Amino acid sequence: MVYPMTTELPSRTPPEESLLWFNGIDAREGGYLTPPVPPRFLADIARGARGTCDWAQARELQTWMAKGAGKARRGLKEGLDPCKLAQAGWGVVFAQSADAAVLCDALSPLLAHRRDEAGGTFRIFAGDDGYRAGDTKVAFLARHKAGAGAADPQKVPYYLLLVGDPEAIPFSFQYQLDVQYAVGRLHFDTLEEYRRYAESVVAAETGGVERRRQAAFFAPANAGDPVSRMTSTYLAQPVAKAVRAAQPGWDVATVLGEQATRDRLSRLLDGRDPHALNAPDDLGHPGVTGTGPAFLFAACHGLSFPSGDPQQREQQGALVCQDWPGPAGRGIAREHYFAGEDVSEQARVHGLVAFCFACFGAGTPRWDDFTQQGKGERRALSSGAFLGRLPQRLLGHREGGALAVVGHVERAWGFSYADAGPQTGTFESTLMRLLAGQPVGWAMEYFNQRYAELASDLAAEVEALGFGKKLDETVLADLWTASHDARNYTIVGDPAVRLAAAAGPDAAPTAAGGCSSWKG
Repeated sequence: MVYPMTTELPSRTPPEESLLWFNGIDAREGGYLTPPVPPRFLADIARGARGTCDWAQARELQTWMAKGAGKARRGLKEGLDPCKLAQAGWGVVFAQSADAAVLCDALSPLLAHRRDEAGGTFRIFAGDDGYRAGDTKVAFLARHKAGAGAADPQKVPYYLLLVGDPEAIPFSFQYQLDVQYAVGRLHFDTLEEYRRYAESVVAAETGGVERRRQAAFFAPANAGDPVSRMTSTYLAQPVAKAVRAAQPGWDVATVLGEQATRDRLSRLLDGRDPHALNAPDDLGHPGVTGTGPAFLFAACHGLSFPSGDPQQREQQGALVCQDWPGPAGRGIAREHYFAGEDVSEQARVHGLVAFCFACFGAGTPRWDDFTQQGKGERRALSSGAFLGRLPQRLLGHREGGALAVVGHVERAWGFSYADAGPQTGTFESTLMRLLAGQPVGWAMEYFNQRYAELASDLAAEVEALGFGKKLDETVLADLWTASHDARNYTIVGDPAVRLAAAAGPDAAPTAAGGCSSWKG
């Protein structure tokens, strides 16, 4: 989406010819990671895609869209229930070079739990059956006698957990596999963190953890910063309003603008926030002792460090809070943002599911997807791709880990919620599924569908240029950026987990494992 270079909040109908505004804050300068630029900046990159585009993948997406397969169960073979693992299947994928036996031992509580649930559709892909260096999605599926189209769990399970850092199993492989499957990723520095996470999921899914039925929306609006103000106004607030109207059994709390400080976020995670007291909430639902919200949505700038910076690995993707004085201030200080190391030892995050709309919130690739240094040259974002420390810290917490963090790899863009005017349907639909107790991977199908549609449209536009169509820089830049933005939403954690929320008085009993039940 393009917005004028102004510190005023943009109107709902921005001028057609203006500048592209970027999310993300430069950790060293305290200003925007990338200054606003004209559409031709990205149109040039998109035009270059004609020589590098994966046309087999593009045509697969075009065919998929043309058949109208983007309906509710598009990812899974018809007749199978995505909320029952015995039907949808569950598998774990290791890199061929990984010591899968050691990792399986650390993850053994989770693997045993999923094997019991999935039965004959449980799979472990390791060694020669795992991810091989250079594998594409097509090559990996072909080895297991699966191809394009609806997932058949008898060949490859619908829910797939990649275990390994994104240098061993690239983000690109995850993006493409995620178009048709529900894919998450785990990577920790220690085996103990893998075990903690595995035990946390099992405890949450066997009744050992219940969090308050609260969805908290956290969104700063920094001084003189149209990007954060726009994100709060056109994303966090309307989505919170829609969830409140559609989910009367949930307490929807908004922490916006001046309230969205670093300390307030810390108190939300520690269970010390006024909205997370143990007394009954204003809807009459009992609180759950010692916990914060079951779901946290944070919409803000993500912090970025240059490649080689000693702080990049620990603080890349940290959430910039209201404490930051804005781009006209004197840079950014440590107290302006919330990083993984700020999650205290006393934090009550066990059972939490978080969605972080922030640049690099889920991870950082090795190469920049959106800018080039010169013709044919890619700019290095890091010395090696890695997952964000904040989601790792939340999932591997000593007192019990969060179940999943949905975040963004690379930059997060306003195209996610502003396209020909405010567009929050993808976010709202995803959150409705989550709050209805459905698996996070199934809920994220709305984002996968958005990516498939935009990528198909982009491929058609680039192909048409080769046949003499007149270039429209704005259209091409918009499609290029929007498709990459939609692609980069990533689940950190097991894609089959659900919110560990206490059942409300209005929750109707259903068959165990069904889509509308709380426990799978």
